[in-house]
Amino acid sequence: MPSLGLCRPPLVVAAATHCSHASTSCASTSVSRFLVGGISLHRSRSLPSRRASSRRGLRVECRAQGDAGEVQAFDDRRGESWRAYAYGDELPTQAEAVTQGVQTVQTEYKSTPDLDYLQELLAIQQNGPRAIGFFGTRNMGFMHQQLIEILSYAMVITKNHIYTSGAAGTNAAVIRGALRAERPDLLTVILPQSLKMQPPESQELLAKVKNVVEMPHNDHLPLIEASRLCNMDILSHVQQVICFAFHDSNLLMETCSEAKNMRKIVTLFYLD
Repeated sequence: MPSLGLCRPPLVVAAATHCSHASTSCASTSVSRFLVGGISLHRSRSLPSRRASSRRGLRVECRAQGDAGEVQAFDDRRGESWRAYAYGDELPTQAEAVTQGVQTVQTEYKSTPDLDYLQELLAIQQNGPRAIGFFGTRNMGFMHQQLIEILSYAMVITKNHIYTSGAAGTNAAVIRGALRAERPDLLTVILPQSLKMQPPESQELLAKVKNVVEMPHNDHLPLIEASRLCNMDILSHVQQVICFAFHDSNLLMETCSEAKNMRKIVTLFYLD
């Protein structure tokens, strides 16, 4: 088959014409059509009759509208004419030709759907309980803590399972709100280190929690690194994330970003 030249514009029409004597006639014409990737290639071959006389050489042109100008595209062959319509600027690779074949229609490009929006819409339609992870800063005022307690209480009484850590501030407010719902089985606290490494006020509150998971193997790590590992562990258990943070809360921003990468539903409240 003639080699197809590089025609970069979105729509390229290449036509082959032949010059012959006036006495030339054709008994029949065979037309074949090929579709290679985005290239629609038509070939017509003139079958001369017995009265056909000698012909001149075949002249083939590829006229490309655009920066490429006019390009010689095909080889000359006697008695054949070619017409090609290029709907794209890329030919299939060898792997695509083997797996998909050469006579495949090029599919239209479709924009990637907003997965975050679809996940939130699906979560709204699903009224069943979910596992929810609460994250937040330690530096939080009293009014903010009261709001978080109410939110945590509401989540537990609607049979959602709450996961959080054991630090002061946000985590303590989440624990207090969940305990008020009197459903200890729906609250799980995962500590970044062992219980003895927690502040005394946190240990006093954690004594009321039924499900406390310690990580004593992280006692030798700095608290920031242990907290990062703890957050990743919480993310592995939940379907939704609720976070209270400032814009410069680097670890919390990192946790929310990782949750989005894991296709979790993330609700982020900024306190500044």
